[in-house]
Amino acid sequence: MKALSIRQPWAYLIASGQKDIENRSWRTHFRGKFYIHAGKKIDKVAYETLVECGIKLPPIEKLKIGGIIGKAEISDCVNESKSEWFVGKYGFKIKNAKPVAFKPCKGQLSFFTPKHT
Repeated sequence: MKALSIRQPWAYLIASGQKDIENRSWRTHFRGKFYIHAGKKIDKVAYETLVECGIKLPPIEKLKIGGIIGKAEISDCVNESKSEWFVGKYGFKIKNAKPVAFKPCKGQLSFFTPKHT
C-alpha cells in the first residue's frame, strides 16, 4: 500500500477523522487506500493557531513523527471544495480515516511504498 507524508499536526487531524481533505500544490490521479505518514517536522505555527481556534489536539510533544500513524482512502482530487479545510490549489478528498499503531518509517516526497509495513 502507498503512503503519503504529511506534517504534524495535519497528519493527526486526518488520521483522527477531523480533517477531510489534504491540500497540495499538485494533482493526483491516485484513488484508494493509503498510509498516513507523519513527517519529521511539526508545523508549530499551525499547531498554535489550531489550538487557539479550539481544535482538539494532543500536546505537541505527544504528536508522533517519522512514521506511519494512520490509514485512509483518497476518493477524489479537486480544485475547489466546500470543506472548511480546503485552501487549494488541489485537495485530496479523504474518507474512512483511522489511526493505526505507530510504525517508524522514513518518508519521501509524493506517494511512496513504505518499507516494513
